[in-house]
Amino acid sequence: MRSYHDKAELKAEIKKTYAKYIAEFTAIPEALKDERCDAVDRTPAENLAYQVGWTTLLLQWEADERQGKTVKTPTENYKWNQLGELYQYFSVTYAPLSLAELKKRLDQNIQAIYQMLDELSEAEVFEPHMRKWADNSTKTAVWEVYKFIHVNTVAPFTTFRTKIRKWKRLVL
Repeated sequence: MRSYHDKAELKAEIKKTYAKYIAEFTAIPEALKDERCDAVDRTPAENLAYQVGWTTLLLQWEADERQGKTVKTPTENYKWNQLGELYQYFSVTYAPLSLAELKKRLDQNIQAIYQMLDELSEAEVFEPHMRKWADNSTKTAVWEVYKFIHVNTVAPFTTFRTKIRKWKRLVL
């Protein structure tokens, strides 16, 4: 996993990878948003639904902690060994939306993540044990908040961009 020197560098990397990722969806017609392709495991709508789902959870973890709530990650209804079911929930919940609505929701989440980063101190982002939700998310590893942000933005934007590009080559 990539390491960052400060919040500005993390935000810049999110911005760069997000811009490349979201741009891939401009050429996809709404009528093909649910089109399956054997060589790619997600439709365009499911691809975006995954991103909306994880970024929504990340923001919810932080919002709940700020409100003094006990955060259960990944959710109250799903454990870490049930990620397949959680991904299915993301698809059922978000994939029926139009591509325009999915892109709008994802953009809103990304803007909220930037705001979250602005509100957190450098220590809260980069030092361990600064958020209970981060500490409670892993049993053995210590993950700082920036790692959760990275694996729910930069990493999937890069990986899923490759998937949507492959889908476009085969379907469009």
